[in-house]
Amino acid sequence: MRVYLFIAAIAGGATFLLTPLIRHLAIQIGAVGKVRARDVHTIPTPRMGGLAMMLGFAVAMLFASHIPFVSGLFQNSHQAWVVLAGAVAICLLGMADDLWDLDWMLKMAGQLLIAVFVAWGGLQIISLPIGSLFAASPTLSIAITAFLIVVSINAVNFVDGLDGLASGIVAIGGIAFAIYSYIIARSSPSYASMATLIDVAMVGICVGFILHNWHPAKLFMGDSGSMLLGYLITCASIIMTGRLDPASIHTSIYLPVFMPILLPVLVLFLPVLDMCMAIVRRLRKGQSPMHPDRMHLHHRMLKIGHSVQGAVLILWGWAALISFGSIMILFFPARFVAIGFAMAVVLLTVATMYPYLKHRIPELRAENARLEAARRAAAAGGPKASDGDGDGASAGVGTGDKAGVSD
Repeated sequence: MRVYLFIAAIAGGATFLLTPLIRHLAIQIGAVGKVRARDVHTIPTPRMGGLAMMLGFAVAMLFASHIPFVSGLFQNSHQAWVVLAGAVAICLLGMADDLWDLDWMLKMAGQLLIAVFVAWGGLQIISLPIGSLFAASPTLSIAITAFLIVVSINAVNFVDGLDGLASGIVAIGGIAFAIYSYIIARSSPSYASMATLIDVAMVGICVGFILHNWHPAKLFMGDSGSMLLGYLITCASIIMTGRLDPASIHTSIYLPVFMPILLPVLVLFLPVLDMCMAIVRRLRKGQSPMHPDRMHLHHRMLKIGHSVQGAVLILWGWAALISFGSIMILFFPARFVAIGFAMAVVLLTVATMYPYLKHRIPELRAENARLEAARRAAAAGGPKASDGDGDGASAGVGTGDKAGVSD
């Protein structure tokens, strides 16, 4: 465990130190995001922070290749170098988009080519831990792997809308997945795990970048960062899930068979949910699935009254609940986990809706008070009508009705 913490610290430290240099470079070459209608920031801000994250990840992997505990992962397989090559390629594609705003179809074609290259290089879903389900052929394995990588890349890209949001969600999911993959590795002859190594390095670069990206951000990660994070967390999931033998998981170590396939989905639940909602919403309007709008989850949080920092922290809370809630069933009885999960859901729901309720409840009370006053005025006008003052009663009732309608 200390080795993994050291690798995370290397990744975080390298990213933190390199980010100011990349910010200066981004300004020099013109990689500065203009303020668009859908953006939350109000001043042009440099982007391309993903380059600092990629360099931090590369430094951590190079250090790890010389650490005895995990060096065998680099000597016995070229998988680590394939992942690193894919990370460089996906980051370069994102940098091109940060600079020139590539057409979404061109960008997706590039993502697909990189995903196929990585899958062809050996990073594949060979089997799924559901009974004895195996991919029918190498071609199908490559197709499934490439599809998962492209989906995850775009899911994280969709949720990257507030300072620190995407990097925080991925870091939280990465911690949860690292814990699980570490437990899996402890049941094998060697504790070293490539999935855990990638996860901790990814968490490190996220933390190192957040220190510069917290609101108000000095630098945006851009597509070079969001696509890199989606790529890395998927690679770690595929490495562990794709080759896991369900027969090797025993109830004696409290690892349910369904967790290897379920946990990667839960880790990226919020980004995938946001992406699916956006695609459905845009298709219903007859728009392209990649057409930008201001209806993402983070936009909705700001609309109901949250500050940028508050919205990010609450969305982090939801991500942590989903990710770590699934991990807890490995250590505690399901009924206790369910009770704790329900309590956390209530607390997060209240926190999510608090700004809306804070303003809406007084408005409802004032509206009810006006309606009650109008009702009393109408009732008070009744006896006057019996005294023969028909016009006055009519005017009184009419005024009350109009007030009620206008409210």
